[in-house]
Amino acid sequence: MESTRSFLINGDIWKDTDGNKIHAHGGHILFWNGVYYWYGENRTENRYVSVYASKDLMNWEFRRDVLTTASKCMEHRVKTDLSLITEKGKKINIERPKVVYNKKTGKFVMWMHVENGVDYSLAACGIAISDTPDGEFTYLGAFNPFGYMSRDCTLFVDDDDTAYFISASRDNADLHMYRLTDDYLNVDELVNKLWQGEYREAPAVVKREGIYYMFSSYCTGWAPNQCKYATADKIDGSWSTLTKIGDETTYRTQPAFFLTVVNTGNIYYFSDRWNGKDYDDSRYVVLPLIFDADKKPILKFQDKVAIT
Repeated sequence: MESTRSFLINGDIWKDTDGNKIHAHGGHILFWNGVYYWYGENRTENRYVSVYASKDLMNWEFRRDVLTTASKCMEHRVKTDLSLITEKGKKINIERPKVVYNKKTGKFVMWMHVENGVDYSLAACGIAISDTPDGEFTYLGAFNPFGYMSRDCTLFVDDDDTAYFISASRDNADLHMYRLTDDYLNVDELVNKLWQGEYREAPAVVKREGIYYMFSSYCTGWAPNQCKYATADKIDGSWSTLTKIGDETTYRTQPAFFLTVVNTGNIYYFSDRWNGKDYDDSRYVVLPLIFDADKKPILKFQDKVAIT
């Protein structure tokens, strides 16, 4: 049993309350009924996505592998590929899972990036649903939204409960933003094509004081690079040009998601420090996101952090 921690050491191996390595890369944190649920990639054995739970954001209890090669599949109104293994019995690739709650249906909805397990030619998005945040998710399959390629992605729910799916398209040259249907189970409209030809991936969105901020990285494979951000007054409106933030490798990280702490409103940048030679040895870095008097975001490295 791992002892209770009061801070997280960035770039260290993070373990759950049972002392096992946390596998939650490229993920997302959902707050539900007083508990934070951290979903992320788990590429060990037959696993795809695991979830951990915490009330203090510092100590994480493993709850379940919510999506695996053996997960239940169900046909959806969209014609989708329901394959969770390849024709040769190998794993596919599932990356950057994001989970949100749909108030209308009472379902927990996961969107993710799906590839064929061989190369990155499928370039699809996938959907899964569950009745509980830490239950077994049912896979609804993968598809190309409006026929477009869809790779690195994120999911954002606005204050009016409208959800948006943002993903890299056109061989990562652009970022596409889709408004989702009311049940969050399909794309409703392509509302933005952003930063044409600038090759952005790993998008992450946060809203603060009426301003939307989107961080993204350049495309350099497993190697870190300079993160940039942009802002907008309307999420489906015009976005600013991209501005550098952090150092030239964003402190050797790539954005995963932003967390806004419920009780304090403090915002944290969650990121991955990838190890391309040994994926399972990839690490996490979490940094507070602060803002100057002009509402410009500032990201500075800290060796350790307490999430409050």
